Amino acid sequence: MATAISALSALAQETRLAIFRALVRAHAVEDGRGGLAAGEIGEALSVPPATLSFHLKELAHAGLVTSRREGRSIVYKADLDAMLGLTGFLLDDCCQGACGTLSPCAVAPVKSAQKECV
Repeated sequence: MATAISALSALAQETRLAIFRALVRAHAVEDGRGGLAAGEIGEALSVPPATLSFHLKELAHAGLVTSRREGRSIVYKADLDAMLGLTGFLLDDCCQGACGTLSPCAVAPVKSAQKECV
């Protein structure tokens, strides 16, 4: 519950939500690839460096972004596993259990013949 509240709180701010969405668009599955340098994010969203740093720190603290150093730049990447965990938590009891599990830990969701999830 605390992890979900932290992540939702971090995303409940316009600039942080825009940053996360930009990082999702720049995502690449491979480790060490994808993401955006802090300067690229700031330029694309017209966010001053000090403000951007604050927002990136909040997203990282919530576990929604990771970072890596590339030369003199820090490249940020959306942590999609964390987002899948959050959405899994939010949807875990979908349809009062009639849809089966939607948790990312499950191998495959169980479908019910009685109810169909939307």
